[in-house]
Amino acid sequence: MELQAFLITFREALEALLIVGIITSYLKRVNRPEFTKYVWLGAGLAVIASLGLALVFQVVLDGFASMGSQNYMKVGIMIISGVLLTQMVFWMAAQTKDISGEVQGKYDQFITTGNVIGMVIHAFLVVVREGVETVFFFAAITGGDIGRAIQSWGSLGGIVLAALVSFLFFRGTMRIPLKTFFKVTGAFIVLIAAGLIVQAVSIMQDMSLIGSVAPHLYDLTWFMPEHPIDEEHYIRDTGHAPWISGDVGIFLKALFGYASSPSLEEVLIYWGYYLALYLLLRGRGEEQGSRAAQSPKGQGKVKEA
Repeated sequence: MELQAFLITFREALEALLIVGIITSYLKRVNRPEFTKYVWLGAGLAVIASLGLALVFQVVLDGFASMGSQNYMKVGIMIISGVLLTQMVFWMAAQTKDISGEVQGKYDQFITTGNVIGMVIHAFLVVVREGVETVFFFAAITGGDIGRAIQSWGSLGGIVLAALVSFLFFRGTMRIPLKTFFKVTGAFIVLIAAGLIVQAVSIMQDMSLIGSVAPHLYDLTWFMPEHPIDEEHYIRDTGHAPWISGDVGIFLKALFGYASSPSLEEVLIYWGYYLALYLLLRGRGEEQGSRAAQSPKGQGKVKEA
């Protein structure tokens, strides 16, 4: 759980710090550093709001657990998390320019109009989105014990490393374009989203909420069990150890939804998610390309060619 918390907080904190860093760096480049304090104010308020959400969520989850309905809540959390991540993938894919250019354009208007409140709100929304997603992910990996994930060394270590990487990035020692960064992390997000959705389906099948045509389509326990207990049972039954430990399997299960013996429905939904996402992103890209070609500027380029 600590390693999962580390990866989650590192990913979410890094994205928030990079976007806030773009904003504050731009303000300094245009010689308006006095506005940076308002940006950090908005970010700070978002952190407080996220912690408040975590507290409320914990109370709600404890209530569900006392009624013996924590599995229903867990399924809901995983589905919502998967939807949030999918939405983020579409947002990233919609960026046709470096994200820094988009944010800088917004803040150019804020500075010229003196809209300081707009700065605070924008920074707040950027950070609170990451905070809300972190709360959902912590609930998913701990089965509802959000406080345990927040207090783990993994969450603190992830934040510290994200702050260090962001500092080095904006000090100029890391020259990775943000557009490339979001492409790489976007692919990682797709894997996590697909895993969360498939895990939700698996839990619903275990609860007999939905049935299965083929409960065990194939079995890779000999290669990598999805849990240390499965590894122990495999060694007991066969006298041989699997190629890869169940400790690795449980990590991949929590992070990417790995299953050593999935049902037919899990496999279809897992790969169907990738196919649907590919077709939707491709369709959106073709639509944007068609609009660009029909615009006066695009038509000019066509004639010149």
